[in-house]
Amino acid sequence: MSDFFYLIPISIILGLLGLLVFLWTLRHGQYEDLDGAAERLLYEDDKPRP
Repeated sequence: MSDFFYLIPISIILGLLGLLVFLWTLRHGQYEDLDGAAERLLYEDDKPRP
């Protein structure tokens, strides 16, 4: 039972940390161009790099 006194605050802190990281990625535009990487992969030239 005493383990819950340690596990509950740790889980709340980890949840808040995950939320903060998610909000940070939203502010910095990580989710604005979801199709860009897929299109670049499909339409990339097959020329060998020097």
